[in-house]
Amino acid sequence: MEPNWQSAIWRKSVFSDTGACVEVAHSAGLIGVRDTKAKGEGPILAFTEPEWRAFVGGVVDGEFDFDRLSKSG
Repeated sequence: MEPNWQSAIWRKSVFSDTGACVEVAHSAGLIGVRDTKAKGEGPILAFTEPEWRAFVGGVVDGEFDFDRLSKSG
């Protein structure tokens, strides 16, 4: 089954501000991520459940903290 991103319920974080945010949605077993500013016209990155859980786990553990990422490059 293909995801139907147009009918998906998109959510953005309450921490989002000034239009610098992304939205996430679930459809056909995938998690989609898109740029809020694209208003549904831009690309959507799709992740499987294991990929999404690994990413969220990394966020919770601080692996993707901005300061940490900016010092690694």
